Amino acid sequence: MPIINADGCPIHVVIEGPENAPVLMLSNSLGTTHAMWQPQVAAFTQHFRLVRFDRRGHGGSGVSKGPYTMDGLARDALAVLDGLGLKKANWCGLSMGGMEGMWLGANAPERFERIVLCNTSSYFADKKMWEDRLRFAREKGLAAMVGANMERWFTKGFREREPKAIAWMSEMFVATPLEGYIACAEAVRDMDHRALLPKISVPTLVIAGRHDPATTLPAGEYLRDHIPGVAFTVLEAAHISNVEQPAAFSSAVLEFLLRR
Repeated sequence: MPIINADGCPIHVVIEGPENAPVLMLSNSLGTTHAMWQPQVAAFTQHFRLVRFDRRGHGGSGVSKGPYTMDGLARDALAVLDGLGLKKANWCGLSMGGMEGMWLGANAPERFERIVLCNTSSYFADKKMWEDRLRFAREKGLAAMVGANMERWFTKGFREREPKAIAWMSEMFVATPLEGYIACAEAVRDMDHRALLPKISVPTLVIAGRHDPATTLPAGEYLRDHIPGVAFTVLEAAHISNVEQPAAFSSAVLEFLLRR
């Protein structure tokens, strides 16, 4: 589990899978760690050398002073690749990880074979929603937000059916450093990747959740309509689709990445 220096911030990295296999880099959502991808590890390491990392401000990585920017966070991912001596990888990012992936696909296409953008959006028109959420986080802390957050992340049926998964994800969310959460949320609020989408030249798959209230199905369809040659899949899930529909998610990602 190496620590990579990304512009002065230590980034915690976890590497698994066959040493000589092609590389797949995973990037998680706001308020989670690399552990969010645990449901995919067994399936993905059958085919790939898996690189997971905690975004700055999260998990075992450093909490540098905010605000952060989406291009800065994407450059952290390139710093991880450079620190590991990896010239090229595949990318799969969910929510914030997808936002970083859009920037990478447009600005560093030579570093990526294929890119998967999951449950993500290129732009949020409603800045007030983010301002309200940030104000609440500062005043009340993440523990006071966890219930509403799980409602955004998972459908009602999944929450009722899988209390252990909800407890696991809730614990992960509440453990996020408040400063890191706020600085990353500011990057999401201020992001506008709409002009980048036509510039993405890496083969790309977009995965959307039919019941996702955070990065909605229309947000996924916008990506589908503006990224050249994109593939598009809809899962019966809310926001954290890799946890709610692990088998369908893993299958969709692998089918795209392994396609010849």
